[in-house]
Amino acid sequence: MALLTCRDLSLGYDGHVVVGGLNFEVNAGDYLCVVGENGSGKSTLMKTLLGLLSPLSGEILTGDGLKRNEIGYLPQQTEVQKDFPASVWEIVLSGCGNRMGLRPFYGKDEKKRALENAERMGITPYLKRCYRELSGGQQQRVLLARALCATTKMLLLDEPVAGLDPVVTAEMYDLIEELNKKDGITVMMISHDISAAVRYADHILHVADHVFFGTTDEYLGNDISSGFLKKGGDEQ
Repeated sequence: MALLTCRDLSLGYDGHVVVGGLNFEVNAGDYLCVVGENGSGKSTLMKTLLGLLSPLSGEILTGDGLKRNEIGYLPQQTEVQKDFPASVWEIVLSGCGNRMGLRPFYGKDEKKRALENAERMGITPYLKRCYRELSGGQQQRVLLARALCATTKMLLLDEPVAGLDPVVTAEMYDLIEELNKKDGITVMMISHDISAAVRYADHILHVADHVFFGTTDEYLGNDISSGFLKKGGDEQ
């Protein structure tokens, strides 16, 4: 059974449909990129999958033991969030929150998991530093470590390379690819970088008036991709 299945999904706010007719599934080990114009509903889809918004219609099913609160999430950062006055350690450890049940304090298992994921992302030298003192690339590694504390199965990433320079962008893509290929973590990523999307992903979900879902090769051979690829993705 697929990790995640969406059937006849319509999304929006206050009864206003932003995007409808979504039918797709994500299997274990997939690397799915979600592309489309600005305002097409990509971030709304992420929030709905996480249970932060309710779908207007349709259904979202999970399988293979995946629970909605066990999906790791890396949100697109705002300027306010980049200035968050917490330590790196506090932010990474907070990713273990959903694993604690009714316990009010982090235990040895959560702290061990947080340290392992900090090491995995190469941020152990910064654990005592304030998050807002870090560079954009370092902050994204912190957020990715936090997301990994919440899951061993699936990551949802919302524009994880937005605002990063080309070198750091390449490093972030390499990290994500390693998590997918080496560690077997399923990745679902919103991306405005269409060239990277078709290079790294094995499946594409194009959110537009006419929704496309299929393999990357099928997408490249489909009319819906031609104009979008010429434009280089949505406007940045």
